[in-house]
Amino acid sequence: MNILSPEILSESESVLQSTDITILIPCLNEAETISNCIAEAWTAISDTGMTGEIIVADNGSTDGSVEIAQNAGARVVHILEKGYGHALAEGIQAAYGQYILMGDADGSYDFTELSGFMEKLYQGFDLVIGCRFPRCGGRVNPGAMPWKHRWIGNPVLSFLGKLFFSSPVDDFHCGLRAFRRKSIQTLGLKTGGMEFASEMVVKASLCGLRITQIPIVLRKDGRSRPPHLRSWRDGWRHLRFMLLYSPLWLFILPGLLLSVLGVFGFSLLISAPLKVGMVTFDLSSLLVSGTCLLIGFQLFGFGLFIKAYAVNAGLLPGKEYWLKLVKGRPVEWGIAFGLIFILCGTGYLIHTTLLWKAAEFGPMPYQTTLRMVIASITGIGLGIQAMVYGFALAILGLER
Repeated sequence: MNILSPEILSESESVLQSTDITILIPCLNEAETISNCIAEAWTAISDTGMTGEIIVADNGSTDGSVEIAQNAGARVVHILEKGYGHALAEGIQAAYGQYILMGDADGSYDFTELSGFMEKLYQGFDLVIGCRFPRCGGRVNPGAMPWKHRWIGNPVLSFLGKLFFSSPVDDFHCGLRAFRRKSIQTLGLKTGGMEFASEMVVKASLCGLRITQIPIVLRKDGRSRPPHLRSWRDGWRHLRFMLLYSPLWLFILPGLLLSVLGVFGFSLLISAPLKVGMVTFDLSSLLVSGTCLLIGFQLFGFGLFIKAYAVNAGLLPGKEYWLKLVKGRPVEWGIAFGLIFILCGTGYLIHTTLLWKAAEFGPMPYQTTLRMVIASITGIGLGIQAMVYGFALAILGLER
């Protein structure tokens, strides 16, 4: 193990204290554009009058990008683990600046827009995202963004990000952004791919960091090769990440919707068929309603389980009532609600059996019998689920 001497430690601390801004540029085989990006970044630092550095987080370039970056005055940090997120995360850890501006190495972002970002950071914001679209004052130059990114991917994912996490950001995946180094380091960013951009905004929103955006211009990149981004694969990774961090929208709300539809159908069809105009809703519709109720209750309970686990484990910030789900009396509540459902279902089943006995266990009108059986099985199924969820939540509260 390497132990730093007090002299080296004090030197590192003095560098950390004296460096205002780090411009962080992730890089993988960007020999065509990296030199211009670094020159532009030095101009930006000079124009603001701050003390600064430029870090190129190299992800294994083999085209001479490392030598070009070093000759242009950048500090190169070699990142062994492949991925956009890994390059940025390790670059942030290696940065000396109190503030960090990150941007791609392909020439599509103008680093001289640094002053606009710094103005917002000086106002007290923790994270400032660039916005490339006209709706927030930005501009996308001709040929700078594929149509499927501009009109499908970015709008859809940004809308979902705002809906799921109440984020003020209109361009969730803009690669030009600035932040306070210490604030972002508290988020524990883990993803290694392109979804790192979403993770930063999502966790910053969930943890209550102050976030804003400023308009920027997206230029056509200067590369002659295809970009590293893979539209559908990386788009799915962004969407998957947002869903995993939003059990409310992935499980709880869909579960509530299905449960309400199931209860509504049951209340209309449990006693007799329902005729609406020329359409008759009968046993098949009752069975669908029971299935909706069971699946909805399962989704709702699973959502509570996931949310409580995430809050208890520190994966998501949460309020005290989520912790009460695991630290309160979930077993007792689960048994109580479960018994109510099971008793109701068993009552229907006993009633059906008595009717069958009265018919000397012979044939019975299937309309009446099947209606009662569907109701009883649904009730018993709900009761068993409620008990299981109670025990599952209690397991999360066990001391480790």
